[in-house]
Amino acid sequence: MSDVLLQLAQVLEERKQAEPDSSYVAKLYAKGLDAILKKIGEEATETVMAAKDGEADKIVYETADLWFHTMVLLAHQGLGPADVLQELQRRFGLSGLEEKAQRSQSTD
Repeated sequence: MSDVLLQLAQVLEERKQAEPDSSYVAKLYAKGLDAILKKIGEEATETVMAAKDGEADKIVYETADLWFHTMVLLAHQGLGPADVLQELQRRFGLSGLEEKAQRSQSTD
């Protein structure tokens, strides 16, 4: 399953070099961080609304849009899905309370 994420990450990297009028992602990169963040906010809102409607297909569709735009952000910032997967692996087996406590200790 993560193969799709890696393939998508590769395409997103390639789009960084593309002309803005050649693809949606290239245009989004050209508009900059604020445009990417705005799009993530829109997609997050649409995901919430789909969940409130309770229709599984809409939830999956909107979550895919949210993940996609989040991956655009990661690529824009020089990160990728492997960075997020590594963090999730680090958290695996920790209770949410333990993980939160570790975060607050590292920010002190």
